Amino acid sequence: MRAERSGGWFTPRTFPVLVGYAAAAAALFSAPLYISDFRLNLLAKFLAFAIVAVGLDMIWGYTGILSLGHGVFFGLGAYAMAMYLKLEASGGRLPDFMDWSGITALPWFWKPFGSFGFAVIMGIAIPALLALVLGYFTFRNRIRGVYFTILTQALVIITVTLITGQQAYTGGTNGVTGYSKLLGYSLSSPETKTALYMITAAALLITLIVCRLIVKSRFGKVLRAIRDGENRVRFIGYNPALYQMVVFAVSAGFAGLAGMLFVLHVGIISPSMMSIVPSIEMVLWVAIGGRGTLFGAALGAVLLNWAKSAFSESYPDAWLFFMGALFVIVVVFLPKGVVGLLQLLFRRRKSKDGHGRREAVYPAEKEGAGA
Repeated sequence: MRAERSGGWFTPRTFPVLVGYAAAAAALFSAPLYISDFRLNLLAKFLAFAIVAVGLDMIWGYTGILSLGHGVFFGLGAYAMAMYLKLEASGGRLPDFMDWSGITALPWFWKPFGSFGFAVIMGIAIPALLALVLGYFTFRNRIRGVYFTILTQALVIITVTLITGQQAYTGGTNGVTGYSKLLGYSLSSPETKTALYMITAAALLITLIVCRLIVKSRFGKVLRAIRDGENRVRFIGYNPALYQMVVFAVSAGFAGLAGMLFVLHVGIISPSMMSIVPSIEMVLWVAIGGRGTLFGAALGAVLLNWAKSAFSESYPDAWLFFMGALFVIVVVFLPKGVVGLLQLLFRRRKSKDGHGRREAVYPAEKEGAGA
C-alpha cells in the first residue's frame, strides 16, 4: 500500500489549491504588463471588493451567518483613510466642507487621523470593534437567521442616516473627496497607481491565505460545526457565541481593509457606497463565485464587477437586463456558484479518466486471473 501524508500544505488534496493560488498570484502581479492604466485601476478596485467577499464568505459560507451590513464596515474603513487623505490635502487647514458649514476648529475626533498609521489601524479596528459589540448583543442572546440579517440592515440604515445628517463633520451626501496625495506621492501618477495595485493584490492574497489557515484550523472546524448544527456544538461544551463574535469581527476587519484600499483607487467615499444595495451586492459576489470556497468568493467579486463594467460600456441601455439574466442563470442552474461548476467538471473528468484506466487494465487482470 502507498502511504501518503494526511496533513500539512503539500498533500494530493491541497496541491490543486496551491497551483490555483500560484496561478492567480502570477496573473495578478503581471497584470501591469498587459493591461492599460485605466483597466489596471478598475481591476485594483475589483480586488478590493474581493477582499470584502472573502471576509463575508468566512461568516456566511463557513459559519452560516448572513450579514447584509458589510457595506457599513467597508465604508467605515474607507472613511478612516479618506479622513487622513483629506487632512493631508488641506495642509493643516480645515476641510472645505467644514469651512462651508461654519466650523471654525478641527473636531477632536478628526485630529488623530492626521497620522497615516493611526488611520490604517482605525480603518481595521473600528469596523472590527463595531462587529464585536453587535455580535456580543446578538449571538449572546441567540439571535440568528433572518433576525440577525434584519439587524444588520438596521445597522446600515442607522449608520447612513447618521453620516448623512452630520454634514458638517462627514461631508454629508457628498462624502469625503478632493484629495490627490498619499504620503506626499501623487495618487494620479502611473507609478503610484501601479504601486497601489500591487499592494491591493498582495493584500488579497494575504487575506486568502489567512482565511484558509483559519478555516483549516480547529477554529474553522468549529465554525463549520456551528453552521451545520449550533445546538450540537453547544451540547458538546463549546460556546458558539464566542466563535461567532470572533469570526464576525475578523470579517468586518477585512471589510475595513478593503474600504481603505478602495478609497485610494477611487478617490471618494460617500454614504451611498455603504447603503443596503452595496451590502446586498457583496452577498451576490459570494453566491455567484461559490459560497464556502474563499477563492470562489474572490473570483465572484472580480468576475461580476468586470461583467458589470463590460456590459455597461458595450450596452449602456440594456446592461441591467444582462446582469439580471446572469443572476437568474447562476441562481437556477449554478446553486454552488462558478467554483462549484468547475469542481463538478473536474470530478467528472477525473471519474471518466479513472473509468477509462480501469477498462484498460481490466482485460489484463482477467487474463492473469484465468491463468
